[in-house]
Amino acid sequence: MKTQLRVDWPHCKGRGLCHHVLPEIIDLDEWGYPIINGPVTKELQDDAKEAVRVCPQLALRLT
Repeated sequence: MKTQLRVDWPHCKGRGLCHHVLPEIIDLDEWGYPIINGPVTKELQDDAKEAVRVCPQLALRLT
C-alpha cells in the first residue's frame, strides 16, 4: 500500500506551506489550497513528514 497525503479541508486555511516543503507532489490552486498529485514515494517520505509537521492548521496527515 502506498503512502498518501490527505487534507482535512475544514481545517485547511490555504497558507501554502505544504507546497513550499513538498512541491514535487503538492500544487496550489488559485486560492492557495493544496492539490495532492499522487502518492508519497520512499524518496519523499521525509519531506512529506515535514509538510505535515509545518502545517499551521494541522490539516495534513499521512495515511
